[in-house]
Amino acid sequence: MKKVIFVNSHPIQYFAPLYKYLNNQGLKTKAWYCSDYSIKGGYDKEFGVNVKWDIPLLQGYDYQFFKNFSTNKELYMGFFGLINFGMVSQIFKEPKSVIIVHGWNFFTHFLVLLLAKIKGHTVCLRSETPMVHEQYKSGWKQKIKLFGLKHILFPRIDYFLYIGKQNKLFFKSLGVNEDNLFFCPYSIDNKRFGNAYKTYLPQRLDLKKNIGIPEQDKVILYSGKYIDKKRPLDLLMAFKTLNKKDCWLVMVGEGELRKKMEKIIKENQIKNVVLTGFINQSIIAEYYALSDVFVMCSTLGETWGLSVNEAMNFNLPVILSDLTGSSYDLVQEGVNGYTFKTGNVDQLCKQLDKLLYNNSLTWSKSSQDIIKDYSYDTILDSLEQIVKTK
Repeated sequence: MKKVIFVNSHPIQYFAPLYKYLNNQGLKTKAWYCSDYSIKGGYDKEFGVNVKWDIPLLQGYDYQFFKNFSTNKELYMGFFGLINFGMVSQIFKEPKSVIIVHGWNFFTHFLVLLLAKIKGHTVCLRSETPMVHEQYKSGWKQKIKLFGLKHILFPRIDYFLYIGKQNKLFFKSLGVNEDNLFFCPYSIDNKRFGNAYKTYLPQRLDLKKNIGIPEQDKVILYSGKYIDKKRPLDLLMAFKTLNKKDCWLVMVGEGELRKKMEKIIKENQIKNVVLTGFINQSIIAEYYALSDVFVMCSTLGETWGLSVNEAMNFNLPVILSDLTGSSYDLVQEGVNGYTFKTGNVDQLCKQLDKLLYNNSLTWSKSSQDIIKDYSYDTILDSLEQIVKTK
């Protein structure tokens, strides 16, 4: 059986447990990394603080780091931020494998996708692009991008691993056949979060008390960076409009908008808001356990939103903006949550009021039941098919 090799920019807290799981299930898995950014830890521009994840990122699977020759080694600095000639060379030394590249937005990733098939590897692309986001893009750069993908890059790829409905629509819009599409959803370690749910739920009242929330009060949870893409100000203003004395807004995260958020809170005398600062993976579960609803109000650029997966493992109802990529997969309208038009604060406020104060959800299918299909098991099934096919 062929080995599976994942090509990533750096070790990622959501992906590393997947690679360990695949190995444990008998699918030989290795990761090739262009950078050790997340292992060393350091200043995260978007969080605005030093970040080092506190869960194991290199355990349970084989991995290899390749030297980055870019003069600009910051991950947020565009296409030429990752130039790893050693990885490109390695594809011609490696025995025939299934190579899965995450996106085409770095020079190294693009070259591997272009060249790996020459050696006889089975080449797979796993990207995040949702069709709904592409509809907002225009101009000559967009036309060149789509032409290059359809006529230059995509013909060199064997299989396309789509993460959700909108991502599948994007691939199909560029002529990818159904037979070449495999569902490999964006997933988290459901088992770990499911166990955390069982552990922390009995402690819910104590967890609320620890941050000063009365046990009978309701809690709206936000988890993400305080940056424009995440639109935290929308939720803050919707909470102000909601104006319920027995309701709290807990905003887990950090970022450049903090000062603006603090100013709005002070000027508008908004009570019952907690800005936590950066919260690491080992304790994030405590915040899901004490909450009543999870909200993500992101705009263009939020291709999925894995915090939604985390919240749904705690069986939380969810309210998501219609430009959050996962909203088309994870929200069943009126069942486990609602969507709202991105940027529409009034609509967001109404959805919060309906959910929290009018018990409007049917729960004919729970968040936990829905999220079961977005799992490592689903990914394993698809990859086993690919390994056996080629």
